[in-house]
Amino acid sequence: MAKIGVMGAGSWGLGLAILLNNNGHDVTVWSVFPEEIEQLKKERENKKCLPGVILPDSIHFDANTEKVINENDVLVLAVASPYTRSTAKLMAPYVKENQYIVNVGKGIEEASLKTLCEVIEEEIPQAVVAVLSGPSHAEEVGRGIPTTCVIGTKNKDDATYLQNIFMSDVFRVYISPDVLGICIGGSLKNVIALAAGIADGLGYGDNTKAALITRGIAEIARLGIAMGADAITFTGLSGIGDLIVTCASMHSRNRRAGILIGKGYSKDEAMAEVQMVVEGVYSAKAAYALSKKYNVEMPIVEQVNLVLFEGKSPSDGVKDLMLRDKKIESYDSEWN
Repeated sequence: MAKIGVMGAGSWGLGLAILLNNNGHDVTVWSVFPEEIEQLKKERENKKCLPGVILPDSIHFDANTEKVINENDVLVLAVASPYTRSTAKLMAPYVKENQYIVNVGKGIEEASLKTLCEVIEEEIPQAVVAVLSGPSHAEEVGRGIPTTCVIGTKNKDDATYLQNIFMSDVFRVYISPDVLGICIGGSLKNVIALAAGIADGLGYGDNTKAALITRGIAEIARLGIAMGADAITFTGLSGIGDLIVTCASMHSRNRRAGILIGKGYSKDEAMAEVQMVVEGVYSAKAAYALSKKYNVEMPIVEQVNLVLFEGKSPSDGVKDLMLRDKKIESYDSEWN
């Protein structure tokens, strides 16, 4: 049994808290908001983020940052990407040498263009930082629906240790050394999911969705490889797997926001309607900036930025994607 502190009481943090509790671990959920902790203690449910999922009595709740960090072996950092750095700064004075921090957030920091794992390593250099990612909606993990993810760490023994902690008969975990690739796939899929949702909002069909998923993973992989990630990662759970589920499911807040934008909402109106952090909006500018930095062509990401931030109509964005210069699908292919 491990002692685990889940730093964040949103849907994903609570879904993982239930999983880890059911695996037999001693789990404490932390929130920066004391009133949220009191509500969870009293009602054993987050009606806004994870309605209908009752939290077992064996899960503890605490708003004392120092206490939660000191009393646990593994910390699961489960805050929305815009708050990763500020939360890491808050945690840093209390984290022990070589204490595990498993990042489960997905995003690129706009100001620095760093992945969330890089942000955590910068703020808490004494920690062993890992990433957990894959096609894993909190709404399903919290209900014990079979799910598969991947854990990335720089050291295989650390990866195996964390794999054993998360693994169960409903949550299969693979391991990988490609932390960068896992972070890139998990972050950029949210931008492509916005595009998929916009296409749905415009009334387009399965052909369009399939095209966006296929060409979207091509864009993500091109950038990831240019940054030094392993190409094979983007064919796996944190690449195409996570992209498929985020583009196809109504659990996806990015797809839901995209649908509203396709129907004529502004990005701010769409985010207000979804009532949760829409990660793709925060990662879109960073993804586009990275494409320029590494000289990688990312036309879907570019059009999403124009729609979100420059007032371009979604239908014009789709038209410009369709009418781009003619291309060969794979530049590794040759005719005899």
